[in-house]
Amino acid sequence: MNDVNMLRHLLPFLGWFQAPRETLRADFFAGVSVGLVLVPQSMAYAQLAGMPAYYGLYAAFLPVLVGAMWGSSHQLSTGPVAMVSLLTGATLAQFAPTGSEQFIAFAVLLALMVGIMELAMGIAKLGAVVNFLSHPVIVGFTNAAAIIIAFSQLHKVLGVAASRSESFIGDVWGVLQQTGEAHIPTVAMAFAALAIMIAVRKFAPRWPGVLIAVIITTMASWQLGFERKGEATLADIADSEVRLIAEEFARALAHIGTLNQQIAERSAELQAVRKQPAGGGQRTLALAYEIEVLKLEVKDAERENRVRSRALRKFVFERESTSGRLHLAGGVPTGTPTDGQRWRIGRLAAGRLELIGGGEVVGTVPRGLPAIELPRVNWELLWTLLSAAFVISLVGFMEALSIARAMATKTRQRVDPNQELIGQGLANIAASLSQSFPVSGSFSRSAVNLSAGAVTGLSSVFAWLLVLATLLFLTPLLYHLPQAVLAAIIMLAVANLVNFGAIRHAWKAHRHDGIAAVTTFVATLAFAPHLDSGILIGAGLAIVLYLYRSMSPRVAVLGRHPDGTLRDARLHGLPLSEHIVAVRFDGSLYFADVPHFEDALLAQVSQHPKVKYVLIVGDGINQLDASGEEVIRHLVQRLRDNRIGVAFSGLKQQVLQVMHNTGLDELIGERDLFRTEDQALAAIYTRINDLEFDARSCPLRPGSRPGSSAPATAEKTSSVGRTAPPP
Repeated sequence: MNDVNMLRHLLPFLGWFQAPRETLRADFFAGVSVGLVLVPQSMAYAQLAGMPAYYGLYAAFLPVLVGAMWGSSHQLSTGPVAMVSLLTGATLAQFAPTGSEQFIAFAVLLALMVGIMELAMGIAKLGAVVNFLSHPVIVGFTNAAAIIIAFSQLHKVLGVAASRSESFIGDVWGVLQQTGEAHIPTVAMAFAALAIMIAVRKFAPRWPGVLIAVIITTMASWQLGFERKGEATLADIADSEVRLIAEEFARALAHIGTLNQQIAERSAELQAVRKQPAGGGQRTLALAYEIEVLKLEVKDAERENRVRSRALRKFVFERESTSGRLHLAGGVPTGTPTDGQRWRIGRLAAGRLELIGGGEVVGTVPRGLPAIELPRVNWELLWTLLSAAFVISLVGFMEALSIARAMATKTRQRVDPNQELIGQGLANIAASLSQSFPVSGSFSRSAVNLSAGAVTGLSSVFAWLLVLATLLFLTPLLYHLPQAVLAAIIMLAVANLVNFGAIRHAWKAHRHDGIAAVTTFVATLAFAPHLDSGILIGAGLAIVLYLYRSMSPRVAVLGRHPDGTLRDARLHGLPLSEHIVAVRFDGSLYFADVPHFEDALLAQVSQHPKVKYVLIVGDGINQLDASGEEVIRHLVQRLRDNRIGVAFSGLKQQVLQVMHNTGLDELIGERDLFRTEDQALAAIYTRINDLEFDARSCPLRPGSRPGSSAPATAEKTSSVGRTAPPP
C-alpha cells in the first residue's frame, strides 16, 4: 500500500474533496433533508434514553460528523437511534433517577466505554464479532425491544405518571391502570402528531413529516397554553400520609448531600495521607473503609428515595383557589372552591414542590454548543456497566453495519466492517466528549439520505451544520414542543421494527433458530428493563444449540448409485458390501463431535462382522483439531489390531496439513490416503484376503447395479497389493 492509499485508508473523508460540483449539490439537499428529520428525532430519542430532550441535539452534533468522516459508508447517518437509546435508559435507570445529573454523567461514561470497545475491535479487525449475534437472536430482540419502546412512551401519550422499577411489565400495568385519569389535551397532541406524520408519509412521502408535525403541534401548544406549572410547599399538602412521604424524601435528599460532602472530605484526606512518606499506614485503611461505608449508605438512601419519588409522582391533587392547599383528587371538602386544574408533583427540591398542571413540554433548551470535556470516570460503576456496554457495542454496530450493507447493494459501494467499527467507535467517543449518550447508525435517516440522492459523506456535514444552527440560534423555538409529540415520533419510528413474520420464518428455516428467536423475545420482555440480560441469554442459547447440532453431524453409509456416484445407502435404498464399509462424515472433526464420529464408525463395524476395510470419505470434513486427530489415531490402531484396514479419500488440504504436523499421516501411511473414493476402492479390492470376497460382484464397484450380483468387469490385478482372487 503506497503512502496516498494509506492516508486515504486512515482518513476516508479525504476522498470527498475529489467529488464534482453535481455531487456537492446532491449532498447538500440530502443533508438538509436528513437534518430536518434529525433535529426533532434526536430530541425524542434523548427522552427514550432517560436524558433531557436537548441532549439529543448534543448527540446529533459531533457524532454525526465524526461517524461520517471515519466510516466506510457514504450514506450512513450516525446519531441517536431508538434501540441504543432504549438500552442506555434501561441500563442506567437502576443506578440513578432518569434525567438527574448523576444519570447524565453515567450516560456520558457509557458512551465513552462503547466508543473505546468499538474502536478497539475495529483496530484489531474484529468486525466479524457481530456474527456472534445470530439473525434469529436479533429478530427476537428487535421485536421485544420495539414493544418495550412503544409501551415505555405510553405514559407520555396519556399524560399520566409512570415509575421505573425492576419489572417493566409491572410498570406498564401501573400506567394502564391510570387510563381513566389521562390528560385529554396531551392525548390529543399525540394523536394529532401521529395523524400528521402518517398523512405526510402517505400523500407526500418526500416531505419531512416529523418536522411538519413538530412545527404544527409546537405552535398549537404555544397558542393554547398547553403547559401549566405551579409551586407549593410541603405544608400545602393536606393529606398527612402524602406529606409524610414528601418530608421523608426531602430529609433523605438533604442526608444524601451531607454524605456526599463527607465522602469528598474523606477522599481529600485520603489523598493527602497517601502523599506522606510512610503512606499513612493504618489511617489509610481506616479512611478507605469509611469512604466505602459512606458510599453504601448513599446507595441505600438513593434507592429508597427513588421509591418515594415514584410514589409521589403518582398522586393527583386538586388545589384550593384561595389558600393553595393541595388535596388528593376527589378529597376536596364540600363547598371549597378550586382552580379547576389537576396537579402532579414534578420535582421536589429545597422544600419546594414544582407542580405540573397541564401537558408537559420540552422546556428551556440551553442555547450554545455543548462543552467539550472528558467524562468523570467512576471506576466502581465502570465494571458494573461492562456487560451492558459490550451489548450496546454489538447491537449498535450490528444495526449500523446492516444498514450500510443494505444501502451498498444499491450504490455498489464496498463497506468495510472494520472501518465502520472505527467510525462508530470514534463517533461514540465524540458523543462522550460532547456530553452525550451512545449513538449508532439510523435506519430511517440513512434511508432519507439515500433516497434524497446523497453520494458522499458530505451530506452528513450539511446535516451537522443544520444542527449547529439549531443549537446556536433556534433553541428558544423548541420550548413549547410537547413531550407527547416526541413520544409519538418514537412510537411511529419503531412500528416497523415489530415483525413477527421474521420469527415464523426463522422457525421454518430450522427449529433451533425458531427456539432461539422466541427465547430471546420472551427473555427480553421478562427481564426488562435489564435488556442486556435478554440478548445475552438469546445469544448464549443460539451458540449452545449450534454446538448441539454440530455434535451430531450426518454420518452416511455409502452405496453405489445407478448414476455411478457413492450416495447415502439408507436414503436411496442401495445395497451394501459385507467386506467394505464406506462412510462419509458431513462435519468438522473437533472436540464436540468426535465422540459421535467414533461411535457411528464402530457401530457400522459391529454391524458388519465380515468387514475387512473401512473407507472414510472425507470430502465433508472441513477441519481437524487435536481431539479429532487423537480419535482418528486410536481408531486406526484399534481397527488394524483387529485386522481391519482403514483408508481415507478426498481429505482437504487443511486436514492433511494437521495430519502432517502431528505425524498422523505417517501412521495411516501414504498407501491409505487417496484423492478420490474410486481410487481408494480400486486399491482396497486388491488388498482383501478373503475367499468369500469377489471384487467383480462388490456392490461398491463402479458399474454395479443395485440389487444385482452380476459383475460387469472383473478387476484382476493390482499395482498395490496381492493378485485378485481367480474368477
